[in-house]
Amino acid sequence: MRPRLMSELVDLMQPAPVELFGEDATVGPDVVIDNREATEGCLFVAIPGERVDGHAFAGAAVEAGARGIIGMYSTEADVPHLLAEDSVTALSWLARGLVREARARGMISIGVTGSSGKTSTKDLMAQVFEAAGPTVAPVGSQNNEVGVPLTACRIDDETAYLVSEMGARGIGHISWLTSLVGLDVGVCLNVGRAHVGEFGGVEATAKAKSEIVADLSSEGWAVLNANDPAVAAMRERTSARVAWFGEGDLPPGDLRVSARDVTLNGLSQASFELVVSDDDGDRTARVELSVIGRHQVMNALAAAAAAVAVGLDVESVASSLSGATQRSSWRMELLQRHDGVLVLNDAYNANPDSMEVGLRTAVELGLSTRAEHPSGRVIAVLGDMLELGPLTEESHVELGRLAADMGVAEVIAVGENASSIVAGATAEGLAARVSDRDSIASSLNLSPGDVVLIKGSRGVGLETVAAELVALDGDDS
Repeated sequence: MRPRLMSELVDLMQPAPVELFGEDATVGPDVVIDNREATEGCLFVAIPGERVDGHAFAGAAVEAGARGIIGMYSTEADVPHLLAEDSVTALSWLARGLVREARARGMISIGVTGSSGKTSTKDLMAQVFEAAGPTVAPVGSQNNEVGVPLTACRIDDETAYLVSEMGARGIGHISWLTSLVGLDVGVCLNVGRAHVGEFGGVEATAKAKSEIVADLSSEGWAVLNANDPAVAAMRERTSARVAWFGEGDLPPGDLRVSARDVTLNGLSQASFELVVSDDDGDRTARVELSVIGRHQVMNALAAAAAAVAVGLDVESVASSLSGATQRSSWRMELLQRHDGVLVLNDAYNANPDSMEVGLRTAVELGLSTRAEHPSGRVIAVLGDMLELGPLTEESHVELGRLAADMGVAEVIAVGENASSIVAGATAEGLAARVSDRDSIASSLNLSPGDVVLIKGSRGVGLETVAAELVALDGDDS
């Protein structure tokens, strides 16, 4: 946000019950929740947590430059306080006011959700919109009730596009997030088995994800995956115009965005003809992605559909997609060692659908490396998939079987469900073992052409294995 008086923020947050205590002061442009990220003039939001209370760090934030506090009670920090019953809700009121003001002057708000691929698509989308005008998008995976409003608070008077990533762990979560950022474009990528234990089933997941298009106006755009039946059915839940994206024949709609003649190079980077169809006919442009994996084609199509829907030129969209990089760490991050070993670090998170994508991408890379190194293997280091509820054991056994079916040479499993992964793999004749995270890197005897996939839920922390494998490179890459 641009620097403002605290009293202006009170007006902006109305009709929220928030009260200013202390002398008025100018705060901004930054809004932070971590005193270590405080900057000169920033507004510090004190959020109580399970282990620490942000109010205890208000003084440190002021020492680092904060000039105002949002909180639930006054602290000893000698700066004005905006007090509310709940700090997170107050942050949300601030974001809602800023976005409402920005949309009134013409800023376009885009939101993306899905069971997998949200962050990668958000990164692609951000780079497409940045080429068209000042854009604010989340850093990393800020997709919850804190991350979405915190991202929105970064907009200013020049922002042309706000991109929001939206996660959910239950019905109503996405509705709340969309109420904060007032979407003009809602994008749903897919409905899968991520967090199915919390949602209570895939049908409930679909209902929760559909909230991203439910409140769009008739002038808005619902960008929907035509290849996913659960997403395609969401057209019945929106009054907005529909932009379909996908491969093959797409259903009738206001806009259709597809890929033709998809090919992969040796690093599993896809190239294709981007085809945009509407009442004016077909427009095409060549896309050559730098990001890794065949699945990125669908992510790119979603980003293209959102951009074309709001008026961006097809050629410029294709050019931006071709130049886009993977901005967020530990998501299909391909690390090439000097000794010819490839490490595919996809350790940020995992669910049954994204595990399949990770395995498929690793196998595609393996096929390419074997052209030069015929003895190259694909080794999968797989960690727990969390939040699957009653499907936990079955899903991990299926994962082991899937690795075998895809032609993986060896599986190393980590976590509480490691034995289930191994059971599924060995039942199909695949070499598999349970290991602790810290022993994996040193236990692997790797050769040129080998591909090592590192993937598990965030809580397993497998990114450390990828770092160790790179550190063990003979040429110290």
